[in-house]
Amino acid sequence: MSLEDLRHQLDGIDKRLVELIAERHATIRNITAVKKSTGFPLRDFGRERTVLERARANAEAIGVSPDVAENIMSQLIRYSLTQQEQASLISHNAGTGKRALVIGGAGKMGGWFVRYLDSQGFNVDIADPHAAAASNVINDWRQSDLQHDFIVVATPLGLANEVLHELAQCKPPGVVFDVGSLKTPVTPGLNELAKAGVRVTSLHPMFGPDTELLSGRHIIFADLKAGDALARAQDLFAPTMAEQTVMTLAEHDHLIAYVLGLSHAVNIAFFTALMHSSETAPRLLELSSTTFDSQFEVARRVAQESPKLYFEIQQLNQFGREPLDALLQAVQSIRQAVVDGDADKFEALMTAGKQYMGERRKDAAPRR
Repeated sequence: MSLEDLRHQLDGIDKRLVELIAERHATIRNITAVKKSTGFPLRDFGRERTVLERARANAEAIGVSPDVAENIMSQLIRYSLTQQEQASLISHNAGTGKRALVIGGAGKMGGWFVRYLDSQGFNVDIADPHAAAASNVINDWRQSDLQHDFIVVATPLGLANEVLHELAQCKPPGVVFDVGSLKTPVTPGLNELAKAGVRVTSLHPMFGPDTELLSGRHIIFADLKAGDALARAQDLFAPTMAEQTVMTLAEHDHLIAYVLGLSHAVNIAFFTALMHSSETAPRLLELSSTTFDSQFEVARRVAQESPKLYFEIQQLNQFGREPLDALLQAVQSIRQAVVDGDADKFEALMTAGKQYMGERRKDAAPRR
């Protein structure tokens, strides 16, 4: 066969692969319908594991890379989960006949909430001077009647508290919540809303604005004991496979000081140290290791984020210095062990870390 003939044969195989994906997706739709009618959870981790293990075994039996087979099946599973979740949102239709206002709806996370609420059937109004002109857009939220079922405050951290205070004076009848990654700066405004009798709660979506599938993602809720606000906000995400966690505002910021503050600081320190190393990134990547590649990629993504937001996460958190002090002490301990030639001390650090990380993974709450 000629090269052209072989390429034509390959095109036919590729076409059949796509047709099989479509056939698989049609079957998934039927499975989703059965799950809904029987009350079975949308996601079954045990079943997913079986599918991946079977794919690896089948691949190995016919001389195909098990890793390639697993990667392909993982992508198909993720695609199926996304479609199931979107179908669940549409059928849930929680927003039919209801209104929502997203203050800061032209921002990244504000835009995510606009799209998410719209997918549930809400009539969504956007209050943002940076939003493109449209029938549902106003420059200033104060121009709104505020008669919405939900009001989402998705403004920058520095402005959110002011907005919350003003909303407390207006006493809107709907549920109000912010979506900030830090609660210290907005706690006064949130408490003022609760004091005014407004149904208010607080959310922190632990994912970025490009997220489509919420399965395996976490959303943190703060309970301000303000009527049914928490339950109403949680119900917005009931059709998804997101993991919901409830805690106090103070507990949130203490944990976030490590989850975000520490992890950000480690990556900023990493690329700052590289910049001072006299070696260029391409040169380093020529001889990098698996560990270096992984760390470099995470640090590269961090370097592309908003410096203002990342500074606020560090500086505005009442617990922010605690993990920074711990990081400084940890680096000093490593350096001292190396300078002193103390292999036992270095090994002790590694051994303690292995035990700690293993215990934390073992004790982590299982996902459904």
